Amino acid sequence: MNSIKVKEALKQFILEDIGDRDETSESIFYRSTVTATAEITAKESGVFAGAQVMSTYFSLFDNDIQTSSYKTEGQFIEKGDVLATFEGSVSTILQGERVLLNVLQRMCGIASTVHLAKERLNDPSIRLCDTRKTAPGLRMFDKAACRAGGGYNHRNGLHDAVMLKENHIAACGSISKAVQRVKAIAGPMLKIEVETTNAEEVKEAVAAKADVIMFDNASPDEIRAYQQLVPPSILTEASGGIDLSTIHLYKGTGVNFMSLGFITHSVKALDLSMLLKRG
Repeated sequence: MNSIKVKEALKQFILEDIGDRDETSESIFYRSTVTATAEITAKESGVFAGAQVMSTYFSLFDNDIQTSSYKTEGQFIEKGDVLATFEGSVSTILQGERVLLNVLQRMCGIASTVHLAKERLNDPSIRLCDTRKTAPGLRMFDKAACRAGGGYNHRNGLHDAVMLKENHIAACGSISKAVQRVKAIAGPMLKIEVETTNAEEVKEAVAAKADVIMFDNASPDEIRAYQQLVPPSILTEASGGIDLSTIHLYKGTGVNFMSLGFITHSVKALDLSMLLKRG
C-alpha cells in the first residue's frame, strides 16, 4: 500500500473517532506522564494482515510510542498469539486502541476468509480475486488483506480497467457494439472484460475479441461448457453465486480467475484484543 495514502486514511479514521478530544483518557490522565505497555492478542486463529498499519499507526499520534510487531503479512496466527506490543503514553495508547483494532480485525478477517476459500476450492490453477464490493474508504486495506490471504486483486476501481457489465451492454445494444466503442478510444494497455450470462453471449464476446470473459452466475457445468467456446488466448473468470459452501464445486472448471464479493462485503472480523500489561 502507498505509505502516504495509508497515513492519510488512518488520520481520517482517528479524527472520526476522537473528534475534538478523548474525554475519558484526557480527564483521567490530564497532565500525566504515566506510561504503559499494551499487547494486541489474537482471540481466535486465522491469517494476519495489516503489518504496515501496525507499524505506522501510533506514529500518527506520538513518535515516542515504541511499536514491536511479531507477525508478518500472511502469517498464520493462533489463538493467544501476541501480534504486537506498544510502549509509551497510556493516554495515547488508549485513544488509539479502537481504530487500530477495527482496521486490523477487518483485514485479518478478510485474509483468513480468502485463505479458507482457497483451501476449499483446492485448485491452484484458479486465482481467487476480490471485487469492488469493499467498504467505502477501506478499499486499499481490503485489497491488501486479500493479497495477504493468498488472493489477487481485481481492478482497483473504474479507472484502471474496462469491464462491460449487463447494464453497459444493454445501453449499447449488444456486446459487439460495446466492445467496438471501447476499442475506438482505448489505448493498447487497456484490457477489456465482458460479462456474459449464456452461451450466445460468450460466442459474441469471443468474436468481439474481448481480453477477458466473465461467466456470471453460471453453474460449474455451464462454465465447463462455456470454456469449450473460448480460445486459450482469452482469459476467463467465474463470478456470482459462489460462497464458502459451494466453492469446492468449481474445482476443475478451467477458469483462470474467480472473483468473490463475499470476502469483503460479508466478512467476519477476526477477534483481536488490546490489553495494558503494566503502568
